[in-house]
Amino acid sequence: MNPEKNEKLLRGQINLETAQIAWRELQRFFASGATVYVGPELDLVEVAYQIAKDNAAQVAEWMEHGHIARVTDAQALAWHDADAIVWAVVARPYVLIQEHRQS
Repeated sequence: MNPEKNEKLLRGQINLETAQIAWRELQRFFASGATVYVGPELDLVEVAYQIAKDNAAQVAEWMEHGHIARVTDAQALAWHDADAIVWAVVARPYVLIQEHRQS
């Protein structure tokens, strides 16, 4: 299979695995330090794709600019108190979280 087709398949798989979920369902992942917040300026699927491809340079750049970071205690508490629904996708070893945007 050619690299372009592999890329499309991986992106498609990640997209299919992305879901809305109650934050409370993800608290055990937060407790183990595995949750990463993705800012609204980034595409959740793209971040998961770059992590899956082990693109350390891109991930480091996003971290440096504050676009992705470990979920903080304050974020976790606010989402818990609000009974928030978030977007999530697994990008091993992390669960990527993005706040659900209301239309």
